[in-house]
Amino acid sequence: MTQALARPASIPKLNRFGWLMALYAENHARLSRLFAPADLVPGRYVSSIGDGLDVYLDVIETHRYTVELRLTYALRDPETGELDPSAFVRLYRDARQAEATHCYVGRRWQDVIGMYPPPAELISHRMRMNTFLGKWLEYLAESGHGVATLRRHDDLVVALEAAD
Repeated sequence: MTQALARPASIPKLNRFGWLMALYAENHARLSRLFAPADLVPGRYVSSIGDGLDVYLDVIETHRYTVELRLTYALRDPETGELDPSAFVRLYRDARQAEATHCYVGRRWQDVIGMYPPPAELISHRMRMNTFLGKWLEYLAESGHGVATLRRHDDLVVALEAAD
């Protein structure tokens, strides 16, 4: 009995740039589920779950197709005074992507890869930043942060002052 073996369809390989775009899409989905930043007006928001590690979401600017934001804790690097960790994120509403444009995790990107890195090194750095962002968003969601715990910082300050 002769069996015809079909050639397996080749699965296209995902190159590094394609992988990076997939990370952006995953980060958009995670960030949108977590805090729905596309619906927020510019300002500072805080998510508190009672563990002493409040998460701050600064909506820096909103545009028709993008939202610029910063995600951080209120922790400061003892050497530099910078908020650490923090991630600046550009959310693309139309493309449904969220790109960590730069992160501060102990060091600035210029200190890590230099001012004029080769393209391959730049892609690798962006992959690390966006992998970090994805894992951080996943951790925040698992910890209980989300839209229900997010309050506008100004409203929180007013409520605390009224309680005193």
